[in-house]
Amino acid sequence: MLSGAELNEIEKELRAYSDRKMGCIGALKIVQRHRGWITDEALRDLAGYLEMTPDELDSVATFYPLVFRRQVGRHVILVCDSVSCYNVGYEELLWHLMKRLAIGLGQTTADGRFTLLPAACLGVCESAPAIMIDADVHGGLEPPEKVDQILNSYE
Repeated sequence: MLSGAELNEIEKELRAYSDRKMGCIGALKIVQRHRGWITDEALRDLAGYLEMTPDELDSVATFYPLVFRRQVGRHVILVCDSVSCYNVGYEELLWHLMKRLAIGLGQTTADGRFTLLPAACLGVCESAPAIMIDADVHGGLEPPEKVDQILNSYE
């Protein structure tokens, strides 16, 4: 069941659209912000509220890489694997992150603190290699040990 707070925010979001379905991405992001991820139950409830089928909404949710259909850590780390980042240290940065966090891509640390995911592009090529933790972009991570201090700042 969608909470009152979620419904209030979703209604505000839907005011910008002539059709409820058009606000589905914003509605998904609202529910995710409240719950951390989109459960099957939340997806079904939201689909009904938006006058969509669960399959229609799930196809939108699974298309967008920042809508999480499975539980993620408290902080999501997106590692940019664009050509720019790849050319200036992506592999070393990824290796360092996986070693430091003891996880692979798509996995979450045992303490539930971090989930590590690839990102096609973060749009900060001038600062490559780069990562995004939650909504914070961190670039110029060469050598990769620069990321250690950044990770320590996220509880």
